[in-house]
Amino acid sequence: MTSTSPTMTRRVALGGLGAALAVPALRPAFGQGTPIKVGVLHSLSGTMAISETALRDTVLMMVDWVNAKGGVMGRKVEAVVVDPASNWPLFAEKARELLQVHKVDATFGCWTSVSRKSVLPVFEELNGMLFYPVQYEGEEESKNIFYTGATPNQQAIPAVEYLMSEDGGGAKRIALLGTDYVYPRTTNRILRGFLKSKGIGEGDVMEEYTPFGHSDWQGIVARVKRFASEGKKTAIVSTINGDANVPFYRELGNQGIKAEDLPCVAFSVGEEELAGIDTRPLVGHLAAWNYFMSVPGTPNAEFKQLWQSYIKNPKRVTNDPMEATYSGFRMWTQAVEKARSTKVDDVRAAMIGQKLMPPCGYEEEMLPNHHLSKPVLIGEVQADGQFNTVWKTPNAVKAENWSPFIPENANRRR
Repeated sequence: MTSTSPTMTRRVALGGLGAALAVPALRPAFGQGTPIKVGVLHSLSGTMAISETALRDTVLMMVDWVNAKGGVMGRKVEAVVVDPASNWPLFAEKARELLQVHKVDATFGCWTSVSRKSVLPVFEELNGMLFYPVQYEGEEESKNIFYTGATPNQQAIPAVEYLMSEDGGGAKRIALLGTDYVYPRTTNRILRGFLKSKGIGEGDVMEEYTPFGHSDWQGIVARVKRFASEGKKTAIVSTINGDANVPFYRELGNQGIKAEDLPCVAFSVGEEELAGIDTRPLVGHLAAWNYFMSVPGTPNAEFKQLWQSYIKNPKRVTNDPMEATYSGFRMWTQAVEKARSTKVDDVRAAMIGQKLMPPCGYEEEMLPNHHLSKPVLIGEVQADGQFNTVWKTPNAVKAENWSPFIPENANRRR
């Protein structure tokens, strides 16, 4: 937590409400009642630590932020941090610990879909509340989870549409490269259905998967180059997760793959992952998210100011899942205040319809399906590891968590 002098007054961002709130640095006098506990369920070690550690830090920042304002309902908020260590069964054990031992009122956590699916039955059994802040494959809806990251129609589908457009290079062949687990496989199943609807044949789609932490990309990248040399404009769609992205992007550079010849759009690579890579050979490659650190406007300026005042390290960047964590935390505090209760059933009802102007600069709303309306942004990698937005939706897009490109969903009500 950050420390401040009792004689100082510091600026604490309102986070997208267009102003900053002057909050006395004196420790606020909290009202009666035990502290409100929030769980932090993110990998701080193992293959996903490269991505998830920043989300732990974001929750701690928001706990600091809300306590500086006087807490929630006048009660102090305390964070309980556990490390499931990129071990998917351990996620379930740690979730149970947070709910049964620490008795947290809400939990912010998970990155991969396999970790989310590991904890979902625990949250449903014990009636806990999880805020999940990362883009995912959809095909899920739980009364115990609020999904603040993107669904495929808010990321994957628009990204591939862009690649196939004239502005995006007019791709006619797609190489789908992913980590071998549920999110990449389901997302790519959806994308195959979408590509088929656009007249792209099976022979023009390449699909390969690698385990978590995969490091030897030479052969796969060489096969992609051969696939791209067969006469049609080709693009790579990457659902590679975690620290495997570092050697993957390094190999793209080693084999001289330039964005103008063979663009790669990533769904799980943001500013945090690029911080460990020499991005100069990657300039022009793409990522599809709902927020970039480079987004202009007051809400994002306040978010970045809040982050730097907490983390005190100019090299630490912001990224999309951090913004989604921020949005989930803010909406949770709003819902608790509206319900005047921390009970899961009360807060769940109060969450629907919550609105927020987050750092992305588009008003977001929590929908009845427990997903957010969100904008879609496509950005090009810059030499400094930031993204230049080259395309965006004019408005926030409503989440479609059951994809029309999955045949089994044909008769599902939306």
